[in-house]
Amino acid sequence: MTAANLLESVSPAAAAIISVAVMLFLGFLMTRLTKLARLPDVTAYILTGILIGPYCLDIVPPSVTEGMDFLPDIALAFIAFSTGQFFRFRALKKNGAGVIVITVAEACLATLLVFAVSYFILRLPLSFSVVLAALAAATAPASTMMTIRQTGAHGTFVDTLLQVVALDDVVGLLAYSIAISIAVVSASGTAFRLITVVKPLLINLGVLALGALFGLILKPLIHKKRSTDNRLIIALAMLFTFCGVCTLLDISPLLGCMSMGMVYVNAADDDTLFKQLNYFSPPILLLFFVRSGVCFDLGALIHPSGALGSVRLITVGVLYFFVRIAGKYAGAWLGCMSVRSDKNVRNYLGLALIPQAGVAIGLAALGARTLGGDTGDALNTIILASSVLYELSGPACAKLSLYLSGSYSNKLEEIVPVEQVEEDGTPRTTVDMLIERIKAIQSRLPEHAVNEDESEFTKAAQEQYDDLYEYYRRRPPFHRR
Repeated sequence: MTAANLLESVSPAAAAIISVAVMLFLGFLMTRLTKLARLPDVTAYILTGILIGPYCLDIVPPSVTEGMDFLPDIALAFIAFSTGQFFRFRALKKNGAGVIVITVAEACLATLLVFAVSYFILRLPLSFSVVLAALAAATAPASTMMTIRQTGAHGTFVDTLLQVVALDDVVGLLAYSIAISIAVVSASGTAFRLITVVKPLLINLGVLALGALFGLILKPLIHKKRSTDNRLIIALAMLFTFCGVCTLLDISPLLGCMSMGMVYVNAADDDTLFKQLNYFSPPILLLFFVRSGVCFDLGALIHPSGALGSVRLITVGVLYFFVRIAGKYAGAWLGCMSVRSDKNVRNYLGLALIPQAGVAIGLAALGARTLGGDTGDALNTIILASSVLYELSGPACAKLSLYLSGSYSNKLEEIVPVEQVEEDGTPRTTVDMLIERIKAIQSRLPEHAVNEDESEFTKAAQEQYDDLYEYYRRRPPFHRR
């Protein structure tokens, strides 16, 4: 008897609680191993899910996995809201038009190449090919951000990369919305009409506007005088409410949550809320990715899928992996050429766009739920398998692109270049150049670095002071007898 069968024999509540505890604990332990190989946590979570899934240790019962069907929507809401913080209007004004051109070029070329290979070469069904191609547009902002933080990279290349990665998910969602509508019509056998494409675009515009409205409402609700706990509670309530409305209408919350984060960060000019949510969201994202790994069908990779005819999923997955990389790199290069970007941006931006995980896995889960049957299972399996490969190779490629572009270096003379000669042409001494480099590094440091404990203590003290001040302000004046 497997552990899953044993848990099925106990009460549903006990099975769910124990399964969640196992997923959290083993997911954490796996990150200890993947960190030794400098791999992102997403890889550890997916591998944990595969390990405890039905094809390996078989620990989590199917009833628990099915009961967590809401996780993709919640996880997408957190990912999208956090992505919205990168859409600061003042940053987009600098090179917004160029970034849009680059993003559309690399996302669309990757989508077109994957569709051409899937539909015209492999002869896969239209409903499957069009959704798989749309998912090729998305990237993984979490992996890219992690690599940038680890290396301390900065500069024009990094600024362009962050904006392209953030816009990538917008293009990916729009492509997915159109693709899933076409797939549903194709699978049902009904006649294709223009409204099939126009309707999802209009729906997403409505979701975008609704998310912006929620972002505007969020600003006055979590003003600075709110306690940290209440700010987090209100933000989660707003996110869950929006996510629930989208789920009720059977539409993706991704674009709306991204709009909510974008409007809030520009209206409030405050990124503290995003940091608070980043402390709250890891367990939810862990459960989502581990559950995705549990749902991963290892057997389907080897054996032909009924939905795809005689083509094996491993063949589709390998082709998808390499064709998407080619499309991303070539599209980024062409986009940078068209807007005359810097040579380093043009040559190495495509390398940094390889990672793919969170958004693609979330959309694949939604697509699998919509398409259902063997087609949905095949879509989910391919995206999960390729995401493991992307997360294994993507961060290394992103780090290489940052190094080759000169965004970071381990050499002091490359980090802080200085003039080698004086104005009169005489060579400068090593000591003079070192002093100038030290001063340049000091100028980049923040005025006062505050650790987390000190920051939390200061916040608590300020809240206590505000409460006492309010109490004495409202207290009636004391009169001596």
